[in-house]
Amino acid sequence: MYQWRKFEFFEEKKTKIPEEIEGEIRCCSSGRGRIVLGSRDGTVSLLDRGLQHNHSFPAHSSSVVFLQLLKQRNFLVTVGEDEQLPPQKAAMCLKVFDLDKRQEEGPSTSAPECIQILRIFTNQFSEAEITSFLVFEEAPPIIFIALGLENGCIYCIQGDVARERIKRFKLEVQNGQPGKVHPITGIGFRVDGQAFQLFAVTPSSVSLFKVEAQTPTAQTLDYIGSEAGSVAMTDRSELIVGRPEAVYFYEIDGRGPCWAFEGEKKLVGWFRGYLLCVIADQRTGKYTFNIYDLKNRLIAHSIAVQEVSHMLCEWGNILLIMADKSALLVVEKDMESKLDMLFKKNLYPVAINLVQSQQADAVATAEVLRKYGNHLYSKQSYDEAMAQYIHTIGHLEPSYVIQKFLDAQRIHNLTNYLEKLHEKGLASKDHTTLLLNCYTKLKDVEKLDIFIKSEDGVGEHKFDVETAIKVCRAANYHEHAMYVAKKTGRHEWYLKILLEDLDRYDEALQYINSLEPNQAGLTVKEYGKILIEHKPKETVQILMRLCTEEGESARGGSSSFLAMLPSPVDFINIFVIHPQSLMEFLENYTNKVKDSPAQVEIHNTLLELYLSHDLDFPSLAQTGSSENAEPTGGRESSAVVMSRTQSNGKIRSDDASLERDRQERRQKGLVLLKSAWPSEQEQPQYDVDLAIILCEMNSFNEGLLYLYEKLKLYKEVIACYMQAHDHEGLIACCKRLGDSGKGGDPSLWASLLKYFGELGEDCSREVKEVLTYVERDDILPPILVLQTLSRNPCLTLSVIKDYIARKLEQESKMIEEDHIAIEKYQEETSSMRKEIQDLRTNARIFQLSKCSACTFTLDLPTVHFMCMHSFHQRCLGDNEKECPECAPEYRAVSEMKRSLEQNSKSQDYFFQQVRNSKDGFSIVAEYFGKGIISKTNKEPR
Repeated sequence: MYQWRKFEFFEEKKTKIPEEIEGEIRCCSSGRGRIVLGSRDGTVSLLDRGLQHNHSFPAHSSSVVFLQLLKQRNFLVTVGEDEQLPPQKAAMCLKVFDLDKRQEEGPSTSAPECIQILRIFTNQFSEAEITSFLVFEEAPPIIFIALGLENGCIYCIQGDVARERIKRFKLEVQNGQPGKVHPITGIGFRVDGQAFQLFAVTPSSVSLFKVEAQTPTAQTLDYIGSEAGSVAMTDRSELIVGRPEAVYFYEIDGRGPCWAFEGEKKLVGWFRGYLLCVIADQRTGKYTFNIYDLKNRLIAHSIAVQEVSHMLCEWGNILLIMADKSALLVVEKDMESKLDMLFKKNLYPVAINLVQSQQADAVATAEVLRKYGNHLYSKQSYDEAMAQYIHTIGHLEPSYVIQKFLDAQRIHNLTNYLEKLHEKGLASKDHTTLLLNCYTKLKDVEKLDIFIKSEDGVGEHKFDVETAIKVCRAANYHEHAMYVAKKTGRHEWYLKILLEDLDRYDEALQYINSLEPNQAGLTVKEYGKILIEHKPKETVQILMRLCTEEGESARGGSSSFLAMLPSPVDFINIFVIHPQSLMEFLENYTNKVKDSPAQVEIHNTLLELYLSHDLDFPSLAQTGSSENAEPTGGRESSAVVMSRTQSNGKIRSDDASLERDRQERRQKGLVLLKSAWPSEQEQPQYDVDLAIILCEMNSFNEGLLYLYEKLKLYKEVIACYMQAHDHEGLIACCKRLGDSGKGGDPSLWASLLKYFGELGEDCSREVKEVLTYVERDDILPPILVLQTLSRNPCLTLSVIKDYIARKLEQESKMIEEDHIAIEKYQEETSSMRKEIQDLRTNARIFQLSKCSACTFTLDLPTVHFMCMHSFHQRCLGDNEKECPECAPEYRAVSEMKRSLEQNSKSQDYFFQQVRNSKDGFSIVAEYFGKGIISKTNKEPR
């Protein structure tokens, strides 16, 4: 034991017992923040923190032998001597005081209320000297009191002492030496679940009683004992027995550890895991107070003291009371001070054991380990230093350790640290990168296999998957990278390695085929360009399976099911340098699926492929259709240039073959334009505007004519013929599209006539044919025909001679008819004026003798109208102001007049009639003739 190091983990503060305590201190106890002292004169004193005297009171008339302050209730149990009246020898009694209750003892003094007094010795329990005393609090109000006697017996009192509901019994200690009686020098209680046990120590034995049984049983643990004062209990319910040669620990099964501390043990105790001993040197007679840390095998404090009479623990401190009433307060230093002391002496292992034994938090422990690691590192003990750093994982920043071991010579230590970091699941992406780089630098394939391919799922949870794949790939450990990618479902990385690093295209296609359709679609979008370039047919087959789900025959054809499948449009951009494969893919798809939700986009793309002069990737149809689409304008790659002369590896060197292929594609385009716009549908299954642009850009007149005709853009149709100088086709088109009886546009003939008038070449035959239809439908007046054709210097008057003659003859007939109508209107007007004048100036003679309504003979009263109609008044009824015979005609004229006046105010209606009429001037003349336009209303100013 002399090898144990000594430290100053405690500090002393000298003090003294208050002067108010005059008598000799015979016993003491502590608890609930107070210290209680029992004096030989029977007085009990209570001291507060700092040994400040609180108050004193007389507990016994003679002397206080033992006392104990209870923990659960503020009760004080004392054992002392009280004189009896009449005078007899002193009698021992037990008293219980309630410290929360006070009773007046004089005008200015008060004392705690004594709630019970028990005589210890009775007729059944003979009197003997009490050598030890201990109270155990069971479930309140039950307490267990044990009194060790000089005769080797233990008197036990159990129950509610305050109400005197108790039972008494006696325990006898077997010493192993018949005929000899040894006093009880120490008592200790142990509770383990339902087991309630009592340790009893004599100078010659250590015994254990099981008092929970109906009949207590005894067990002798050892046949060596101890003197009074050198017995205590630990916080783990172990019995401590101090003897001159050693300190012994006992449990229920016998003697436990033994610590050979030499010297007579005057007092022993237990404080926060420390063993407290007051040791007397038999040679010098001096006293030493030692505090032992048994777990760390060190002396936490040692000091020479005077004779110690009592030792207490309260307020987190140790109190030693000397025989001369001086006192020594021993205070434990804080953990930081202890560690600083150890660090200065480089006693790092002791510091580590200290923080662990005192259950310090993990951060404090890690800090000690870090300093120890730094110390070992400075001594170049790298393996030992790393062992300490590994224990700090989770509390110390890994970069602190990593920076110290980045040197290539210490890569093994760094690898070990990084492995532990991953095992605890605290590694970041950078740590994974570093560890894998260490493996690759060391070329330690075995450890790399263990790290990557471990069966316990370490590869899934203990490192960043993507980082591991990247590092293995960069170090050319492709198989390891592929293993991680496949195991964790990182399909994109698996395929990236297969295609970009290993060029294993067939294996990549097989892997894609094994994936779920959704995942397979995503991978094809990302790596389809590479697959199309090297395996076009197989890639198209995969796309057909994904977009049509050929295996799902039961659900095929359902529009709702098709909406759930990927759209071919999503994969178009992977064909950027292989338009021929794109065309084949879309053709196969449209042949198989007739009602795809993406039918319009597919047809747009096919049209651009069919109509392009050279088979190029569709750029117009895919504008904005995909975020990943690569621009094709501005810069042409060599692959695109090659695609213009090469299709899927087959060289096209013959111009005739190119032209034949172009014509075949155009024929397919025309078929698509017609088939995707059935006659029963108003809108086609493609973008009409885009189709027109494509036809114009690629000079595809057949498709352009079809689209213009379907859109009823007849002027654009004939413009195509005009541009091609196809006169026969132009006239045939006008015959087909210019017949108003069939819904055509007659104005096409006027446009055609204007075209021939501006042609600048002889086209007499065509003009004569056109004039036939212009004259038939009376499309243009002759003057406009003459003005239009006069611009062509190659046309002679003979071309229009017959037309002009017929028109003049027709005009003459019309003029003659107009003259006849004018004369008729003039005669009618003159007749009406004469009639009006006659009505104004001359009298009317009514000669009708019969009623115009009922045809009976007129009799009075009779009503005559100026129109020469006469009626019985009874036949007219209430309407006597207008003639029933002439009223309908008059109303029709009035209604017509009001209508004309109303129309004169509607300018839109007037101009609409002018626009829709073949001869707008006739409409204007009609309005003048009816007096609509000439009539003006002057509004008053």
